[in-house]
Amino acid sequence: MQKILMPTDFSENSLNAIKYATELFKHNPAEIYLLHAFADEVYEAKARLADEIFNELQQKTRERAEHELAELRKKVIEFSPNPKHTIHTISEFGLLVDATNNWVEKENIDVVVMGTKGKTADTKLTFGSNTLQVIKYVKCPVLAIPAVYEDVHPKNLLFPTDFLLPYKRRELKLVSTIARCFASKVDFLYVSKFPTLSLRQQDNKNFLEATFSENKVDFKQEYNTDVTKAINTFIVENPIDMLVMINTRHSYLENILYQSTIEKIGLHIDIPFLVLQNLPR
Repeated sequence: MQKILMPTDFSENSLNAIKYATELFKHNPAEIYLLHAFADEVYEAKARLADEIFNELQQKTRERAEHELAELRKKVIEFSPNPKHTIHTISEFGLLVDATNNWVEKENIDVVVMGTKGKTADTKLTFGSNTLQVIKYVKCPVLAIPAVYEDVHPKNLLFPTDFLLPYKRRELKLVSTIARCFASKVDFLYVSKFPTLSLRQQDNKNFLEATFSENKVDFKQEYNTDVTKAINTFIVENPIDMLVMINTRHSYLENILYQSTIEKIGLHIDIPFLVLQNLPR
């Protein structure tokens, strides 16, 4: 049984991510949680209203959210009438990151799925601010789906790794399960100017080989010092349908997320992006 949390702002981008996820996980029993966090809506309106009607405003916003969630649930059942899936709705007065983290902990969620951008995001950006915040701080794998991406049958997954990061068996199992359901191939890409692996790296590689023993895998090495360029080039030159990376302390991805922006670094992501979170949970 997989547990999937899908934050929504009721935008087309969000609906597209939900459609993608219900198809991606259609083979397995799943508990799906549709979450709408509405604190921002209330506080934006409160700035224009008197304090004494704050509670009334909060209640009305909750009622509207619950109605929209009920309608969304009906819509999901219409386009994905899967008897293996149970769909729950959650409206919560809270910030998106806090609400998402709370429900991840409460329900022991396996993966959070959301659009790369929400209702108000700049169309020039790869990720909206909410999606970046969730990727940074939520202690659970996050799958971000581009607004226009519709091919839900991944045949080739790219998993860049330096074989130095720790792996969580549960999160690797998520990747392995997706790949197995669609008979996908997983390309592990090691970008380095050094031709050989250390003992630690070899041990981690052996662990990956064992974990993905039921999958089609290929271990590739690019002799390069520019990880970003190597990843972008590999995606352009190969039919990659999903990018998988690990966010943990002192990792390449953490450097992108915390020290700059993905736009400035130049990691061009127009395919589904699965971030594994090696953070305390």
